Amino acid sequence: MPHPFFDSARPLVFAHRGGAALAPENTFAAFDRGHSLGADGLELDVRVSRDGVVVVHHDDTLERTTNLRGAVSAYTADELWRADAGYRFGHQDAWIFRGLGYGIPRLQWVLSRYPDTRIIIELKDNTLDMARAVLAVVREAHAVDRVCLGSFRLRALRLVRAAEPRLATSAAQEEVRWALYRSWIRWPVRRPPYLGYQVPEVAGMTRVVSPQFVEASHRAGLPVQVWTVDSEDDARRLLGWGVDGLITNRPDLLVPMVRGMIQFHLADHGGKTGSSRGA
Repeated sequence: MPHPFFDSARPLVFAHRGGAALAPENTFAAFDRGHSLGADGLELDVRVSRDGVVVVHHDDTLERTTNLRGAVSAYTADELWRADAGYRFGHQDAWIFRGLGYGIPRLQWVLSRYPDTRIIIELKDNTLDMARAVLAVVREAHAVDRVCLGSFRLRALRLVRAAEPRLATSAAQEEVRWALYRSWIRWPVRRPPYLGYQVPEVAGMTRVVSPQFVEASHRAGLPVQVWTVDSEDDARRLLGWGVDGLITNRPDLLVPMVRGMIQFHLADHGGKTGSSRGA
């Protein structure tokens, strides 16, 4: 049986950082917007504050998105919540989220606010302490069945997989490289310790997602979710290749597009999807 996080008979749409093109990334402004637009899930990034609290923020420093400067780890969770995380969103003539009270939230708050929503959590720090802290928050929120943890590096994911086998993890960068090589030489992929791929279509000069990669992944029972997909043309092409999920900054575009494609497919096939995704 597929893990509940990946179990779906249709492609899933995730709001990347809540929908970073629509509202300040990784804030409740974005998460509320992505959720209200009907995204199947939210994608977010986590770091640890000075006082050891898991908070939702992408960069290791604060100046790109907030009114603060310096490292996330130099501030307490309360100080980060009081920051203006909408300060840099927009442009010089329209800083429309400044002063509206959107701070850097705690992971615990996000999991509690959206209790029935899938959440992709990207570990931005590969330390074992970070992995343990995130795992504790996920367990406390009773969110093991609806969370998928990802990281570019393998060290933290190995700890999570050993400590909580019920929790879904995606492939780390080195695991993706190995799977990609196996798909090139058409060497069967054995069942790995991860439950799916959350990957870019292209990484540097390397094409990751292709019809061949998707086919090889599905033969191994592994779904493929792709980031960051912000155009309808790209989404249609990837869905045509059979990918299982799209991670997007534009849920306002892709949620209705995917729903429309599904409705057309159902009408064309007498109400049957004809596929079983997320195996």
